[in-house]
Amino acid sequence: MQSLILTTATRLLVALLLVFSIYALLRGHNLPGGGFIGGLIGATGFILYVIATSVSDARSALRVDPANIAMLGVGIAALSGIMGAFAGEPFLTGQWLFLFAAEGEKGLPLSSVLVFDVGVYLAVFGGILTLVFAMEEEI
Repeated sequence: MQSLILTTATRLLVALLLVFSIYALLRGHNLPGGGFIGGLIGATGFILYVIATSVSDARSALRVDPANIAMLGVGIAALSGIMGAFAGEPFLTGQWLFLFAAEGEKGLPLSSVLVFDVGVYLAVFGGILTLVFAMEEEI
């Protein structure tokens, strides 16, 4: 038997937790946070959704198999490491790309460190949800 109050409140909480997880991901370069804690916070939102509804509802809300999200994250993290090798430097050396740069200006910085953090975020998010969904389906 599902609680109407819990189900309704969970929809709002999932959205808030996902937004906060992106905030923690992007904040992690200079302050505490990053891909790992952001992925955990995002997964917590869907775990709460599983508790309020069911695994099948959470899977349909996610729309993508969490194992695929985890594999994509590992691939993105590995790609960020290879970016250093393309520049002739060791694996996982930070690289910077400046987007929308006008003449004489640096533009918007994009680093391989951010790409690595996004990969870790997706790997943790997908891995935790794969584990929790499998455990919940066994019950």
